[in-house]
Amino acid sequence: LDWWHADRYCEQHFAQLHSESQDIEQATFSALLQSHHIKGSVWLRERAGVLRRSKQRRNHIVPVLVFGGKTDTKYAKVLSDFPALPAVTACAHLQWDTSTQEIATIFSYAVPAFINEFQLRGFVDEEGFVRFALIVHEHHSPYLPMFRADGQWHHFCVTWQQENGTWAVYADGKRRASASGLCAVKSSAPQAIYGQGTFIIGQDQDSLGGTFREKESFSGNITDLHIWQKVLSAEQIEKVRSCWVVEQDLVFEWSSNALEVERSVQEVTAQFLCPGPVEECPVFEVVSGGFSYTSCSESLPFICGYRKEAYQQLQKAQLESSHSLVGRVNTLAEKIMQIPDNIFTSDLQDMNLSVTLGTLDVLATVLREGEIPVLESSDLLVVLQILKQASDVEAQEGEELEMLEQLGHYYMEVTELILEEQNIKTWSSVSQVIGGPMAVVELCDRMMSHLAPLLTSERTKITIQHRNVGLQRVMVKNMWFGYSSLQQSLSSAGSSAVSQDMAASGSGQKYLTTTVGTAVISSSLLSDYQEISTSVHYHLKHRVQWVVISTCCFLFFLLHVSPDAGGMWSTAGCSVVTSLPDSTACFCNHTTNFAVLLQVYEMQQRTAKEEVTLQTLTFIGCGVSFCALIVTFILFLAVGVPKNERTTVHKNLIFALAAAEALLMFSELAKTNQVMCFMVTAFLHLFFMAAFSWMLVEGLLLWSKVVSVNMSEDRRMKFYYATGWGLPVIIVGVTLAASFNMYVADNHCWLNIQTNVIWAFVGPVLFILAVNTFVLCRVVMVTVSSARRRLKMLTPNSSLENQIGVQIWATAKPVLVLLPVLGLTWVCGILVHLSIFWAYVFIVLNSFQ
Repeated sequence: LDWWHADRYCEQHFAQLHSESQDIEQATFSALLQSHHIKGSVWLRERAGVLRRSKQRRNHIVPVLVFGGKTDTKYAKVLSDFPALPAVTACAHLQWDTSTQEIATIFSYAVPAFINEFQLRGFVDEEGFVRFALIVHEHHSPYLPMFRADGQWHHFCVTWQQENGTWAVYADGKRRASASGLCAVKSSAPQAIYGQGTFIIGQDQDSLGGTFREKESFSGNITDLHIWQKVLSAEQIEKVRSCWVVEQDLVFEWSSNALEVERSVQEVTAQFLCPGPVEECPVFEVVSGGFSYTSCSESLPFICGYRKEAYQQLQKAQLESSHSLVGRVNTLAEKIMQIPDNIFTSDLQDMNLSVTLGTLDVLATVLREGEIPVLESSDLLVVLQILKQASDVEAQEGEELEMLEQLGHYYMEVTELILEEQNIKTWSSVSQVIGGPMAVVELCDRMMSHLAPLLTSERTKITIQHRNVGLQRVMVKNMWFGYSSLQQSLSSAGSSAVSQDMAASGSGQKYLTTTVGTAVISSSLLSDYQEISTSVHYHLKHRVQWVVISTCCFLFFLLHVSPDAGGMWSTAGCSVVTSLPDSTACFCNHTTNFAVLLQVYEMQQRTAKEEVTLQTLTFIGCGVSFCALIVTFILFLAVGVPKNERTTVHKNLIFALAAAEALLMFSELAKTNQVMCFMVTAFLHLFFMAAFSWMLVEGLLLWSKVVSVNMSEDRRMKFYYATGWGLPVIIVGVTLAASFNMYVADNHCWLNIQTNVIWAFVGPVLFILAVNTFVLCRVVMVTVSSARRRLKMLTPNSSLENQIGVQIWATAKPVLVLLPVLGLTWVCGILVHLSIFWAYVFIVLNSFQ
């Protein structure tokens, strides 16, 4: 077979083409082949392990000009204004009329200075080769053979550049002739091809734009003529040969609207099958024992190789098989295609679209009816063989698009059915052979490429889905496999593969497992039917009942080991953007197969009764505290407490805390109204931030009593107001401006704790608590020191027990008084996740603050 079919044959039998041998193995390998009477060359797989796929030949619908017979009338004129051309490339597809051997002019470009300014001529020689000659500035190259006059389509390109008059002619992707010095004879230095000339296809101009002669006219078919004002590289010429247009420096692009076609020239629209690229593949020279390369399209012997573990699993599956699925399918598909039951030796017949459609229909019917509830290992392998074949079927010209779409639906249905949960053990039993269920992802991806004809100008998007498995294609190619499809089979592989990347610990939490917690999606970006990599944002929902750490991953296939050996999860280039309890948003800097892995920890969940108790305690505590704050505030105003720094700071703290707790009590009522909830959240943020800011001011006020501060009372109060109210306004304003859309949590009227927004509250609070803790320690030290000195002065002969008691009271009194005033009771919030006990302590201390 050719290399591509040999590679496909081995793949369909769960093997690989034999790879390049080590030096020490070459002699043995050569002797083995010769003992089986194999000489010459055999195909090899490159040791890099990346199986190259043949680039698909493109069905290209183009206008073709038919010059039927040699005449002096048939021509086509290019309606383009040509600039001066210091370099030029002209390419076209050509079908030569083999009935005449006279010289023919493929195209001619004439200007007033030179009638034969730029021209390509050709004829068929006695040996049956078409010979081309290029003319520039009336200077003529020799006629050189390009391709056989076989009546087939051939591609040519001619290039010329002003520097040294260098020229070249390419035919069917290979450079057939090249030289330098092709320029005007009378000119001392090469000149550019003049602009504003007349370009004629099919005739030689003996005057500007006319005077054609029959014996020099072209006979045959021509299409896809393009002209560039530069010399194309060999890679670009190969791309043009495969019907891809190089846009840069393009002077003329083939189009009916850009041509003036003489009436007798027939113009037809044809579906042109562009040539595939010329590729070379590795071979082993049996007699010499060496390696070389030859054209991949040659038919050569080949050997399929199995890894030992895969071969043993295949043998076991074959021996234990009852062939129940194969028998059932063959009974129903008697007139369509018989499925062989021997995985090793079966020569699967080539399937066209109709046979493939019928086979998948029968297979889906058998699997859907559930007569075979659990697939045997051999059954699964047979189904995968059929899916491999189906993914290689190409739609031929004229086949109905409805059939192609139905093929996609059957393909998705069969894929879904073999991924059912009851078949998990079956997948595991042949894991060495197929590399796990991700092999199906690759097959679906390949099938997607054959559905391109479904996309038309009227239908710019296709979506094919069967329950939890689907694919979608516009320019971006997407696939998805839902919760019930791949997760169970992939979870065990995911555990071992990424545990080293997801080291995490949690106090009071017991690590359970790492699991695939989301759908698996595949995304590819297509440009000119070629896949290119690009960055991807994706957001996947997950279901889990425990504490989790989510990680954005992609499946990395270990191709250097074996293309079918499966892969491992990797985090390279991927990061978590947002992690929510029920979903994770990710960013990856490339396209591939994505999922979110969850590292699961066990944690005692709060019961509904405990949640109600905590909410009730919060409401009661805030209610009592609010009443006490209001009464205290009224007393400050009514009783005539002397106005000083201390009372002013107290009043501001009381007001901020009372407003925050009032809003907190009624925040649950605002959940149903999005706008109201947003406003409540913003004001809660502001007043709690103000409360903590005034607690900081309380600490600074205490510090000013402990340490001498060179600042007048008036200046201090301005600073206190700026800290107590100015700082919260700035923090809230900046947070709203920076994170307006992520500001509010999903289920509560409070800051979104799943994003960085929460740090707009937690960050300042931690800073304030740290400062106030330092202030408290300093105040306690001064208080204890003062109490000790006072005790020695007043009762110098008191007992040791008495002195200790006084010092303990001197320590406890400021701590008890200042803890709530400085907000230090909030520190116990750090311990809430350890147990429900600390949640009660936290709520009691702070709701009654």
